[in-house]
Amino acid sequence: MTVSIVLFTADLRVHDHPPLRAALDSADAVVPLFVVDDAIAAGGFATPNRRAFLADCLADLDEGLRQRGGRLVVRSGELAAEVCRVAAEADAGAVHMAAGVSAYAHAREERLRRALAGDGRELHVHDAVITAIAPGAITPATSGSDHFAVFTPYFRRWSTQPLRGALPAPRRIEVPAAIGSEPLPRRADAGAVSPGLARGGETRARAALATWLRRGIATYEDLHDDMAGDATSRLSPHLHFGTLSAVEAIHRSRGGTGGGGGAGPDAFVRQLCWRDFHHQVLAARPDASARDYRTRNDRWRGEEEAADEIAAWKEGRTGYPVVDAAMRQLAHEGWMHNRGRLLTSSFLAKTLYVDWRVGARHFLELLVDGDVANNQLNWQWTAGTGTDSRPNRILNPVTQGKRYDPDGSYVHRWIPELKSLDGPHVHAPWNLEGLDRAQFDYPAPIVDLSESRARFLEARGKE
Repeated sequence: MTVSIVLFTADLRVHDHPPLRAALDSADAVVPLFVVDDAIAAGGFATPNRRAFLADCLADLDEGLRQRGGRLVVRSGELAAEVCRVAAEADAGAVHMAAGVSAYAHAREERLRRALAGDGRELHVHDAVITAIAPGAITPATSGSDHFAVFTPYFRRWSTQPLRGALPAPRRIEVPAAIGSEPLPRRADAGAVSPGLARGGETRARAALATWLRRGIATYEDLHDDMAGDATSRLSPHLHFGTLSAVEAIHRSRGGTGGGGGAGPDAFVRQLCWRDFHHQVLAARPDASARDYRTRNDRWRGEEEAADEIAAWKEGRTGYPVVDAAMRQLAHEGWMHNRGRLLTSSFLAKTLYVDWRVGARHFLELLVDGDVANNQLNWQWTAGTGTDSRPNRILNPVTQGKRYDPDGSYVHRWIPELKSLDGPHVHAPWNLEGLDRAQFDYPAPIVDLSESRARFLEARGKE
């Protein structure tokens, strides 16, 4: 009997899974394997919120495999060593896995390839599993660059590319009985998770996509910035863990099963393209996870110099209600509305002039959908060191609050101290005449917006 291994990483599903299909097509039996990687834990990426969500995903993946006659094999340790150990136990000739984009993912693949080759086994790495279009599959036609540095031309090219078809889940999976597994990770062992953290798993991901296509996507173009309306898909954690295929989501949004065309679906697909865009930037420039993509000669304030302001930002006590509301949502849910992410990151990097890496690290500690490509490069975009064509734009939290939370409902939800303030007044409570601040357990602004703007533009050498 021939055996192959499918190594799951950020693709925790049975639907539309090219490595799983290839493993099944190439062997009589398959070992579905997930390795709890010591290096990820050591690197600080296995935070409580993501560990809890991962436990949900693995339990659901195991159930999905069992419904088809299989099961998930879990091991923990150094990834290459554990995969080779399982390959030897199963006498597997090949391992199939999805291609990653980060520097760590590339190094992991190379270590695994060398280790397997030393045992006479092969590694097959499959593109367009974690993203819709593989990083590097499209490049600028004239610049000679290995990636697109500006989103709009990337989107134009990306939109013309044919997508592979979405694969159905296999009907039957046979797993060698002799291959043992460690117990599945448990959500209860994840640590102190955010109280409102959502549940994970492919079953929930597919149900959420179906609901989104039926009830939400049509109005996405008009309502996606409505902070109180919460009219976004909330599919980002599922895309991050791969419980939902980006390829399938695009096909269905464009008019496949349960979807349809129009401004809403087009706008949603554009957001999925942003995800691919950031992945292709990181694949070409892996150092952008920690270094400025475009150097601006910033002398950022560090954690010691700005300790009090950073603490206030993390705790949602800056005195700017829409910023504080978004930070409190992050702490409670492990998720934040996209407009809130823009506002809070702009406030830290440009209004407080704090190194973007400080904020990116805090987001990664809490965001259940936090990944290196989207988190770091979105932070760089907002900080003006990344791919934004207007790097000196500064988002005014008062103006933005009045525009995207006009009746104050989002602020009221997360800052009950201010519920007695009506509508747009809640976004600048310090401007209300006769306000007795003693009646509110809410701080005064920690920084003057005009002064902070002048500081940032002076540091950038702009008037």
